[in-house]
Amino acid sequence: METPATLNIAPLNAPHGELEWQPLADRDYQIGEEVLTSKRYHIHVLNELKAKHLSGTDILGIWDSFLPIFKLPQVNVFPDLIHQCSANYDPTQRVVLSPSGSVLFYITPKSMKQMLHFQTAKKLTPLSMMHLLDQGGKLSNAQIKKINQLFIGSGSQTMRTPPISDVYLNELGRVLVDMISYILGYRSTEYIDETILVLMFVFSPGKPPSVRYDYVSFISNKIHEQLMNLDRERVFRYTSYIYHLFLFYQSDSFSVPFKKLDAQGNQRSVVFWSSVFHHASLSPYSYCEFIDLFIHPAMALLQSSPPPRLTDEMQRILQLSKVYNIGDWYFYQNHTVIRIYGCELAPFRLPRYVPMRLIALEYFRQFGNADMVHFHSKNKKALLKLRTS
Repeated sequence: METPATLNIAPLNAPHGELEWQPLADRDYQIGEEVLTSKRYHIHVLNELKAKHLSGTDILGIWDSFLPIFKLPQVNVFPDLIHQCSANYDPTQRVVLSPSGSVLFYITPKSMKQMLHFQTAKKLTPLSMMHLLDQGGKLSNAQIKKINQLFIGSGSQTMRTPPISDVYLNELGRVLVDMISYILGYRSTEYIDETILVLMFVFSPGKPPSVRYDYVSFISNKIHEQLMNLDRERVFRYTSYIYHLFLFYQSDSFSVPFKKLDAQGNQRSVVFWSSVFHHASLSPYSYCEFIDLFIHPAMALLQSSPPPRLTDEMQRILQLSKVYNIGDWYFYQNHTVIRIYGCELAPFRLPRYVPMRLIALEYFRQFGNADMVHFHSKNKKALLKLRTS
């Protein structure tokens, strides 16, 4: 039975902070969005590139290539949501469905263009990895030299040939590589290979891009393939797109304020609506708020019933039976706390709706302290034995 939310009484050793994002708390190794070469907040980069385009100072025509539009902000990654989307995905219709069969959103170029408020009458060239590999193998020394002159730092005296270490890039080169790597679904920009150089070569000072690629079709096809093959390959690189699709097409399900219109009353791209799921280091929302305000409503759309604050499995971990209890849980109005008996550490505040990944971190943190204080430091054998195989 849940403790009434009104009984928000601070216990001994009250929680002193939230258990925020940590690498092991919320990451499947193959499902992640790294901070790539550029360390700047992408919304700031996006606004800066657009302002340069409008003022006529975008010398390379980066905005005119449409590349910045399809690099979305870095977000907190929650693999459980992606796996649930995969389970609810109908590849024949390219649609993520609710348990009742209603459409949540489509994985198509049309749905993504609408989401990003992207329209153009300019010709777009199809983009594929086969095309990039083919063109990358044909790059001449003169073309590579041009890329060096534009995007390699002035301190480098020799021409760099692929793969090029990212330490040699200038600031503009880092921004471009960050956007290109994200769109291609790369995890790292430590080394820049021919596929990235092909997309960098389209830029020349004082000229429009020599090629404008159809990035949106490429991304929608990659998401389609990765959702279909997630159970087998366990690889997904476009979590930010899934989050923004939820936000755009199911906005009524989320109780966060949105800024859908700009100062002139025009429709804005969904990337400017809210920062509720932006990476915790870049967002005014805490990690617990991200879980409660975004992940829980999104999971409720994908499941037949809303997830409980603490699942039966989590409760069994703490209280296996009436005579075998190792801890307890406390439901407060805006957060949840677990306590392992014998732990002398102050607990962390967990979200109202606790994901297994976070409760596992808190469980082992407290369990380790209880073992160290009451058993290990006194050369006693622990009463609880954990199987390691």
